[in-house]
Amino acid sequence: MLVIICICLSGCKKDKDEEEEGVGRYGMLDDGTPQFTAVKFMQSLYNDPNTNKVLELSTERLARVLKRYRSNRNIQRNVVNLMFDTVEINPKGAGTAGRSEFSQKATIHLFFTGYKDGDKMDDIRTIEMVKVNGEWRVDKIHPDRFL
Repeated sequence: MLVIICICLSGCKKDKDEEEEGVGRYGMLDDGTPQFTAVKFMQSLYNDPNTNKVLELSTERLARVLKRYRSNRNIQRNVVNLMFDTVEINPKGAGTAGRSEFSQKATIHLFFTGYKDGDKMDDIRTIEMVKVNGEWRVDKIHPDRFL
């Protein structure tokens, strides 16, 4: 009887593969911040097989534009203008800690480090975020104006 209970309880535990991976350099970004949503949006764009999560994290206006491209690769190529085979995405570090729970808009700088056709690439994108019904959403994606 004890063996059966142990087997049942151990079957309820999640595997490490099933747990959602954290966001940010150390995986410790709070999910209520605009940085979390911006990184999650881009990770979904580069890692997910479809656009469902990307559209969910977008404002209605941006989602209408993104739906026309039909695939993540097309959005990467035409909207973000940045393609990777593998990529690591991190928000701008120091100076971003603030009272984002009271703001309605935010501008987030994301650093991309990845590989395309075996070549290492580094790039920056600026993401404009808007709070819609208490949730942060991606509103605009700007190219790197510094390079």
